[in-house]
Amino acid sequence: MNSKKLTTAQALIRFLKNQYVRRDGIEQPFIKGVWGIFGHGNVAGISQALHEDSEMPYYLCRNEQAMTHTATAFAKAKNRLQTFACTASVGPGSTNMITGAATATINRIPLLLLPSDIFARRNVGPVLQQLEYPLSQDVSVNDAFKPVSKYWDRINRPDQLPWAMLEAIRVLTDPAETGTATLCMPQDVQTEAHDYSIELFEKRVWDIPRNRPDEGLLSEAADVIKGSEKPLIIAGGGVHYSEATGELQKFVESTGIPVAETQAGKSALPHDHPQNLGSIGATGGLAANETAEEADVILLIGTRLSDFTTSSKSQFQNPGVKFIHINVCSLDAHKLSSLPLLGDAKVTLQQLSGALGDFHIDSKYGEVIGERKERWEQEIDRVTNIPSIDKLQQPNVLRTVNEAAGKESVVVCAAGSLPGDLHKLWKAYEPGGYHLEYGYSCMGYEIAGGIGVKIAKPEKEVVVMVGDGSYLMLSSEITTALQEGIKITIVLLNNHGFGSIGSLSESVGSEGFGTNYRFRKSGSGQLEGSHLPTDFVMNARSYGVEVHEAKSYDELRESLDTAIKADQTQVIVVSVDKTQKVPGYNSWWDVPVAEVSKLDSVNKAREEYENARKKQRDYF
Repeated sequence: MNSKKLTTAQALIRFLKNQYVRRDGIEQPFIKGVWGIFGHGNVAGISQALHEDSEMPYYLCRNEQAMTHTATAFAKAKNRLQTFACTASVGPGSTNMITGAATATINRIPLLLLPSDIFARRNVGPVLQQLEYPLSQDVSVNDAFKPVSKYWDRINRPDQLPWAMLEAIRVLTDPAETGTATLCMPQDVQTEAHDYSIELFEKRVWDIPRNRPDEGLLSEAADVIKGSEKPLIIAGGGVHYSEATGELQKFVESTGIPVAETQAGKSALPHDHPQNLGSIGATGGLAANETAEEADVILLIGTRLSDFTTSSKSQFQNPGVKFIHINVCSLDAHKLSSLPLLGDAKVTLQQLSGALGDFHIDSKYGEVIGERKERWEQEIDRVTNIPSIDKLQQPNVLRTVNEAAGKESVVVCAAGSLPGDLHKLWKAYEPGGYHLEYGYSCMGYEIAGGIGVKIAKPEKEVVVMVGDGSYLMLSSEITTALQEGIKITIVLLNNHGFGSIGSLSESVGSEGFGTNYRFRKSGSGQLEGSHLPTDFVMNARSYGVEVHEAKSYDELRESLDTAIKADQTQVIVVSVDKTQKVPGYNSWWDVPVAEVSKLDSVNKAREEYENARKKQRDYF
């Protein structure tokens, strides 16, 4: 057997650079590169291997959590056909990646993590940054990755590496299983050498299949749709990952069935398409939610059916409603007691279209759909043209940014009040033009995620929408964008606190407690003083990028025009009114309210909560 003596880390990098994926005959490398911060635990192992092997690109970030967000955003923008690996040092460097691991797994996005670990040999322990667990010496802080990983392993000997790598890539490239794969790398094992078979490093192509559903279930699904009077499609992220947006458009144009979009599914159809009713669920719009309430058959496509999509299982009020679910993942396909069509969205839509023949919705239902879409467009226009008094209004700002960015741009966001407003109000016209991380809604994802999207789509204008809360958590990646010559436009909306949770706090009767950025008032246990004087313009400028401050809509338009034409990352700071809210539309989100309280506001909220729960469907 031909072999080559390599360290475990050298073998790892050599293996990763020769992994490819293929779908529809198109082949491409699977691992784009490695993000990392070197330190105790990987500086002599993976760092040395990357330094020696210049064919595998290395990217330096400022925060370990941030690099996982960049990698996740990149993989999502690439429809899960490419991803990055991320390496970190022992202890806090590695555990900083746990949040990112959960983000990728919850969103069904491939992410390879290489956290450094303590010594596999025990004679030197406890070492710096080692957790001493009294019940076993085989436990380290990296065991915390287990519940947030789809595959987890620890390489305790160099000869274990091949089997672990093959399993990790198998999971990452499986559309039904993908998420975070974690390979824990003890610092001594990284540097130890082994005679690895040359065959291990040959080019390996992993096929991404387009699985077909069971023929009997497909025929049954077609019969259910044919017998419907008010069918509705809910498009999820799987429509994008399958690259099925074209098939979806053909399907709805031949059947007339309207479409509602989840956060991950938004931009599956152009905003102005006649069948696109817009956002669904707790952050949904009027047209989609009205239609969902009365729909008798709902065709779900590639959605994990979070509580935001289903309005905590209260959105679907037709007593006889039936669900059909096209999904590659059995767990998701069976939710809501759906008729499961386990298969790839693109080919399943093709087959279902054939099985439906000349089926088309009733003309009266089509007229209702048209009227609802028209009313919703009018409502969007009303909400995004709110008269300003003292401060700029967030919905108006979104419209201004949307128009300036253009139809071929990509908007990136993740947390706060922005995702709800964007889901309702942002007009996306191209597949992938709307990039929201809303499975985990992870604060801090925005700027790092924007970098990942721009790497995936360098030809696109990438606009990052971020609130002051998320910005303060992870603004450091502006430096990474500057370092890599990556141009993104960051629109920072400052409302002096946590706008989304402030609203939620008010809705449960807690009056916005703890959600404003204010000084502690003298003699009080509360943060009730004046606003903190954070200078976001000065802060962003300190990273070395050009910063604009917009105090009027005219200044905002001028700033956007300058930023979009620029070659380097730009930041636009806009102060907005925290009190102005976009309404909810025929939806609800289950957030429990205290059952007893001395506050009237809480008691009133509890009464409203109990009434709202009566609409929940809990039998599925």
